[in-house]
Amino acid sequence: MSAQPFSLLFLLCRLFLLPPIVLNISLVAATGGKWELLLPSIGISAMHMQLLNNDKVVMFDRTDFGRSNISLHGKNCRMDPNFGPLGDCSAHSVEYDVVENSIRPLMVLTNVWCSSGSAMSDGSLIQTGGTGEGERVVRLYKSCNDKTCDWKEIKDGLLRSRWYATNHILPDGRQIIVGGRGQFNFEFYPKVQGGDQMYSLPFLEETNDENIENNLYPFVFLNTDGNLFIFANNRAILFDYNKRVVVKKYPEIPGGEPRSYPSTGSAVFLPLKMQGIDKVLSVEVLVCGGAPNGAFIKALNGEFVGALDTCARIDINDPNPKWVMEVMPMARVMGDMVLLPNGNVLIINGGASGAAGWELGRDPVLCPVIYKPDNPIGSRFELQNPSKIPRMYHSTAMLLRDGRVLVGGSNPHNYYNFTNVLYPTELSLEAFSPSYLEIESANLRPKITSPVSQTRIMYGQKIEIQFTVKGKLVPNCVKVTMVAPPFNTHSFSMNQKILVLAHEKVIDVGQLTFTTRVIVPSSCNLTPSQYYLLFVVHQEVPSQGIWVEL
Repeated sequence: MSAQPFSLLFLLCRLFLLPPIVLNISLVAATGGKWELLLPSIGISAMHMQLLNNDKVVMFDRTDFGRSNISLHGKNCRMDPNFGPLGDCSAHSVEYDVVENSIRPLMVLTNVWCSSGSAMSDGSLIQTGGTGEGERVVRLYKSCNDKTCDWKEIKDGLLRSRWYATNHILPDGRQIIVGGRGQFNFEFYPKVQGGDQMYSLPFLEETNDENIENNLYPFVFLNTDGNLFIFANNRAILFDYNKRVVVKKYPEIPGGEPRSYPSTGSAVFLPLKMQGIDKVLSVEVLVCGGAPNGAFIKALNGEFVGALDTCARIDINDPNPKWVMEVMPMARVMGDMVLLPNGNVLIINGGASGAAGWELGRDPVLCPVIYKPDNPIGSRFELQNPSKIPRMYHSTAMLLRDGRVLVGGSNPHNYYNFTNVLYPTELSLEAFSPSYLEIESANLRPKITSPVSQTRIMYGQKIEIQFTVKGKLVPNCVKVTMVAPPFNTHSFSMNQKILVLAHEKVIDVGQLTFTTRVIVPSSCNLTPSQYYLLFVVHQEVPSQGIWVEL
């Protein structure tokens, strides 16, 4: 791209208070991707979301926002003294049906604000913590086809209050729940009768700044050796949660700037490329964006400093690990990072200055960026077409089975506020379609014909994948990926992971149909038992995914 179009696009990605005609012109200058408004209002602001294995997405915000814009529709009202004798008859959680593009209200009783969660092996969502009366509550949601299912809540299901904590599913099927405001410890769920307790994690106290907790919503990833990579503030450890010992300490990110809440950057595990049944080429973490030291305090005082424009990448299993720094096309705080089926990373949402928190972010970044991890350094970032809707604090993004990215939320206010504010509470739902979904790629796009969705697969199994391609197939440009759908909130997607499976030679069986065999890992450190989305990718263009149960 020449310097002049890039400059124009850069400005349009940053300035949303422009005349509509200018925004329309910007679409010509941008490089790819398409935006679609799915629903002008879902009734709540989508602060948290999880894709379930029936193509439905459960979303929620908080119960103390005031009344939402969607009724509970005949369900019993939630009794709350703040709402008078009739209680609160509005919903604070909804289920979005991707196929029908419709919303169904759900009843959540306790405050889920700034909570955490993970999808379990049976496809249910176990969601933990929040604030107030919800800080030690465990909530279960199992979707159903007859539209009668709803939240179930377990009072005192947690040993400690968990507000701004992070969850991760473990090889044995439990969740580990790490940290939270004022909690330098971790615990597990489900509990083992008579045996579970809270365990100290001094690293969280060490990364807790004196003036502001810059270690909330820590970035947690399950390493291939079964240990946890835990990042908070500006540094990371490899942690053996069974023995409760630090296995490795990683160097501080160059520059020492914080990356976790409220200096909110984001992070992903880059694609794990399988070299056999359980061998992985490398295990890399990418951390992008955030806010400089002191940005949160300055924002509280009305000074909104520029966000960080760097990403840091590290091979966590390297004997001498070092962070490699890269510069993004623009600075970003409160951005979300979404793993795409072809292994690229979408960086989306957020602002260019300020910090996370009520009224503390400024300068919405409207253009997503695609990061291509396999490109040479210096050529990995690609700007995408801008949205017209700012997505600031409390926004979310999630990969769907059809390859689109669902985008919602944004409420930087204490309550719902739609007028006389810089960034009104956002109840809408959008979809961003990366350029691989453009009509020009239709002949390259595979279609999986076997196995069918919801097939159960076994550890170490060889699976024959049959697919069709309308155009000319390039066998060396085919890969099969398996994506774990995460729980997304506050710019971090918990449990997000993508594996590029080892596969055998692609065979042409005629009539534009092809087969290959892939090897499912045998290690639950690589793939804990749960539902995954499986894609065939041809020349970086993915098929629609199918659900597989491991």
